[in-house]
Amino acid sequence: MNLDELVFHPWAVQGPRDVPTLVGGSGSHVTDVSGKRYLDFSSQLVFTNLGHQHPKIVAAIKEQADRLCTLAPGNASDIRGEAARLIVEVAPEGLGHVLFTTGGTEAVEHAVRMARLFTGRPKVLSAYRSYHGSTTTSIHLTGDPRRWASDTGTAGAVHFFGPFLYRTAFGSSTAEEECERALAHLEQVILLEGPSTIAGLVLESVTGSSGVIVPPAGYLRGVRELCSRHGIVYIADEVMVGFGRTGAWFGVDHDGVAPDLLVFAKGVNSGYVPLGGVLIGDAICEMFTQRPYPAGLTYSGHPLACAAAVGAITAMHEEATVEAAARLGTEILGPGLKELAGKHEVIGDVRGIGGLWSMELVRDRTTKEPLVPPGAVGASNAPMASFAKACLERGLLPLIMGNRIHVAPPLNVSDADAASGLAILDDALAAANF
Repeated sequence: MNLDELVFHPWAVQGPRDVPTLVGGSGSHVTDVSGKRYLDFSSQLVFTNLGHQHPKIVAAIKEQADRLCTLAPGNASDIRGEAARLIVEVAPEGLGHVLFTTGGTEAVEHAVRMARLFTGRPKVLSAYRSYHGSTTTSIHLTGDPRRWASDTGTAGAVHFFGPFLYRTAFGSSTAEEECERALAHLEQVILLEGPSTIAGLVLESVTGSSGVIVPPAGYLRGVRELCSRHGIVYIADEVMVGFGRTGAWFGVDHDGVAPDLLVFAKGVNSGYVPLGGVLIGDAICEMFTQRPYPAGLTYSGHPLACAAAVGAITAMHEEATVEAAARLGTEILGPGLKELAGKHEVIGDVRGIGGLWSMELVRDRTTKEPLVPPGAVGASNAPMASFAKACLERGLLPLIMGNRIHVAPPLNVSDADAASGLAILDDALAAANF
């Protein structure tokens, strides 16, 4: 019996699947049950920032397991405090405390709750091309089609268009125009919704699974200014891009801004043990020195997860991972993917930053019609399924989202492995039945 058939898989049609069963890993590679190795060009769901079985993270987990495996959140914990210290030290200015969760979607839920309690207002703004999680509030805030099946219109979520020059909603021809017009649009949404009704604005600092959209310079600064002017809590969603993925510790660092709340997960400990959290600004934290915070989690600050974070962040400092991610983007992935676009007409756009890139596949470069429609399954998704099959046959684990190929290897991938991955993508694009 295939034991995988007993598992109910998220975001998938249930039934037998033709995917490799992975049983081992090392660095940028994973191994299946037959012994075949695959180059992981996905970092799983963009979280193994330091690759698989990093010895410093594994050692930190083992050491903590030998001392104390678990602890209720109401107790003080040395490893929990050390993880918080290391996180705060690399965070934007003014974010001095951490609420730990077990993942990103919970972090979004708590950040929104804090914003509503702090302001006494009900609404929360988020962008149309976004993903913020799959729990009740976070899925309503999500802007892409993954929201549709669960959207009841009752969560106080209001969506707006963020900047996206390739598919501009504003008729822009330059990044500067797109930035200016997107900010003007956002201001109109705020004014028409009523600033006094808006608690917070949740924004991915770089849009992740909804397209890998890097905001133009100045956009995040403009968002910060609008939020400050109208008393709106600025919540930066850094679940995917935090902890080095963009070539900076956090995506907001590229625009030199500090949000009021920042949610994180994934790369904080390379996903070795589930961990997320909210970095909390001083003003919001101060409110809860006078009243209890009305929420909690059984596994908040789980010792094994926090130990993994200590191991990961320490390794990132020692191994200059953030700098390596920046070089990976400017010297290897960016030029390499643009070279592929010059060879394959199906690639309509290449965009990204640091260790997070995307190739958008289209039927026609002029019309920009996506190669497959949003939410495509079965026959309508055959072109992307053909490409995925070609990658797996050649020993590459891809990350495919709709009509896009996301490229996100571990940030410490070797130059040789990165080049090998690009070569496999080239072969798979040529072999796929587009």
